[in-house]
Amino acid sequence: MTLPPSIARTVQKTQEWLKELSENGDLADPQESLAVLRAVLHHLRDRLTLEEAVDFGAQLPTLVRGIYYEGWQPHKPTSRIRSRQKFVHEIAAKDFPNAVSSERAIRDVFALLAHHCDPGEIADVIDQLPDELKELWPQTARTFRQRTA
Repeated sequence: MTLPPSIARTVQKTQEWLKELSENGDLADPQESLAVLRAVLHHLRDRLTLEEAVDFGAQLPTLVRGIYYEGWQPHKPTSRIRSRQKFVHEIAAKDFPNAVSSERAIRDVFALLAHHCDPGEIADVIDQLPDELKELWPQTARTFRQRTA
C-alpha cells in the first residue's frame, strides 16, 4: 500500500526527529528516542496554558503532534513546577528509559524543538517557564527576543 504524500512526509519527518534525538542524545534506538520525546513533550505540555499548549502543538509535525496530544486533558489544571529538580524527577518517573540521564534528555529534546520549531513560538513557551527550567533550553532559544528586538 502506498501512503498518501502527506502521511509519508510526516512519517519521514518524525523519523528524522527521532534519529537526530538518538544521535545527539546517545540514545540506543528509535524506541528509546520516542519514549524520551513523548515523556518530555507531555510534561512540557502539561505546564503550559491551554492557549500556549495549542499554539506550540501546531508547530509539531503531524505524527509528533499526535504523540503530543495523546492522553491530554486540556481542562485539567496545569501544574506549576518551580524547580528544575522536581521537573526532571517527575519526567524520569514517567515511562522514561532507566539508562537515560533525565536532565540531558530534556536538554536534548528542548534543543531538538528549538532547532525545528519557530523561534518566536519557542520563546513564547520559554516565557511560561520558571527561570530554573528556562536554563534547560539552548542559549539561542532563551535569547531570541533580545536578539531580535
